[in-house]
Amino acid sequence: MGKKKEVKKAEPLINCIVEAILEKKGKEVTSLEIGKIPNAVCDYFIICNADSTTQVNAIADNIEGKVRKELGEKVWKTAGYDNSIWIVLDFVNVVVHVFQTEWRSFYKIEELWADGKLETYTDEPVVETKKAKSRSKKVTI
Repeated sequence: MGKKKEVKKAEPLINCIVEAILEKKGKEVTSLEIGKIPNAVCDYFIICNADSTTQVNAIADNIEGKVRKELGEKVWKTAGYDNSIWIVLDFVNVVVHVFQTEWRSFYKIEELWADGKLETYTDEPVVETKKAKSRSKKVTI
């Protein structure tokens, strides 16, 4: 029996993919950790959408290029470039789904894998709000 291939840590790959998506203005960028679910096909899904086939294609191309340049990894399999309404990039333990907006809402992948841990990404700065201290005094009559 052969040794199981050691899977690299997914975090650097996920971060690189998310950056590539946000560079091309991908919308509703989420990751879904599904590796602990029985019969999962990979450890993570990364899902996003765009309003046109041109943008879907640009996002997928940017992901492939950025991952190759920064991490030296090639995509293992791709599908969907011929019509660009849903492009899938398979990096073995991370699978990226780039949808045209209407098709993402039709297929609802997040609902199919609802047991997975969902994380949302944005290029907006994080704004922390602090709860103001109460200045009212308790008065006893």
